[in-house]
Amino acid sequence: MNIILLGPPGAGKGTQSAGLVERHAMVQLSTGDMLRAAVKAQTPVGLKAKAVMDAGELVSDEIVADLIDAELAAMDAGTGAIFDGYPRTASQAETLDGILSKHGRTLDHVIELGVDIDALVERITGRFSCANCGALYHDTANPPASEGVCDSCGHTEFKRRPDDNEETVRTRMAVYRGETAPILPGYEARGIVTRVDGMAGITDVANAIDAVLA
Repeated sequence: MNIILLGPPGAGKGTQSAGLVERHAMVQLSTGDMLRAAVKAQTPVGLKAKAVMDAGELVSDEIVADLIDAELAAMDAGTGAIFDGYPRTASQAETLDGILSKHGRTLDHVIELGVDIDALVERITGRFSCANCGALYHDTANPPASEGVCDSCGHTEFKRRPDDNEETVRTRMAVYRGETAPILPGYEARGIVTRVDGMAGITDVANAIDAVLA
């Protein structure tokens, strides 16, 4: 099973990918994670990417494709893949089809986690974490049991990500829509796109995804 998981930042892709990895023994292929790992391991494609980044340039589609190709080559043929953050353009979607075909794979599902932008703003801007242990909280959905005190370690200092603000969230949403708009029509024509309510509870979203994969 090979799937693309789509959704704007904050839609829950990371949480749902982790669940799929655990429940279905799939492998999450996040381009950012793969890039950092390849650079750290100093693989041939990692060294090529490092040279590009050190020059202050963006990593090319070709390098990203090489990363995915290498990851799939190293995976067991029976292990499913979750593509997170790729493809972002129609050209990348075409490239991915070619890479999958090379490894005897096909793309089975494109699952988009749908969100309500106003609810997403509330979800993201309410996030904060313990400055000591990193435990995650939310102003309304998951506050500490005792106000101002971390449930996990008792620390009293918390932090918020500087980009977890309304303007940034709405900008991210606009960018996401701009990026996904070119790739969805082709997948929809193939009948492999399913939209799931990303604003539902984590378990409900997981169940909905599992129903698609069944």
